[in-house]
Amino acid sequence: MATWKELELDPMSKVHRETLSSASHDCGCGSLCLTGKHETAIHHINPEVESPDTRPLLWFKVREYCRDGFSEFFGTMILILFGDGVVAQVLLSHGQKGDYQSISWGWGLGVMLGVYASGASGGHINPAVTFANCVLRGFPWRKFPVYALAQILGAMCGSAIVYGNYKSAINVYEGGPDIRTVPGYSTTATGGIFCTYPAEFMTKEGQFFSEFLASAILMFMIFALKDDGNLGAGPLMPLALFFVIFGIGACFGWETGYAINLARDFGPRLTSYIIGYGHEVWAAGDYYFWVRFI
Repeated sequence: MATWKELELDPMSKVHRETLSSASHDCGCGSLCLTGKHETAIHHINPEVESPDTRPLLWFKVREYCRDGFSEFFGTMILILFGDGVVAQVLLSHGQKGDYQSISWGWGLGVMLGVYASGASGGHINPAVTFANCVLRGFPWRKFPVYALAQILGAMCGSAIVYGNYKSAINVYEGGPDIRTVPGYSTTATGGIFCTYPAEFMTKEGQFFSEFLASAILMFMIFALKDDGNLGAGPLMPLALFFVIFGIGACFGWETGYAINLARDFGPRLTSYIIGYGHEVWAAGDYYFWVRFI
């Protein structure tokens, strides 16, 4: 918890000026925290609503306790809107409105904008990032379930919005409004818009290693970019992550779809199951979905 170095109250303007010392400030956001080392926050106080003699309103309490969860929810939703959206556009247009590199660009932009949108909570937007911060950076374990749940729900919401936007095009591509298929079961499958499916030639060992390699590269680069003893990315961390995700997609994405994010894959997979893609979303690739959990 940050230590207040200075607290001034101007009774004429009703303004609190709070300065956090760089030595004592610890936001607990982990490796992706976008907060600077020295901040000055100015809060305008309405004396009729909030004063030292009155308790905070319920809304302020709710906002304080739910801020991290909502931040991760919306950040992950933004990630999926751009990521699943670009896959849908490329697939449903039969490649006329983009190609494989367009998908790499879309996912890179989704991560960058998602981190910007969720900066208040540290911009994790990935249960693996939250878990790694709990293990290696002292991030509170009590926050892990909240972050993970918010990320999965945000991914579900984002994929549902993409489905609603492209539903008519999906109907045409699949051959009817009641036809929903996944890769490996149809040549006109659209299930791959929402979650990843391995190439048919991939063995179970190959599936695991491909995802492990891509995920390891992601986590290594996150900690390297955030290491103050290294060159670091500083305030350009989201932009740096754009290039990391683009590079992973361009170089290691073909075989398994480079989910590298449990929320990004499980949330939309659950959504696709709910909207009618059937049990094949779990059975495809010899029950490939469980590889994401490992």
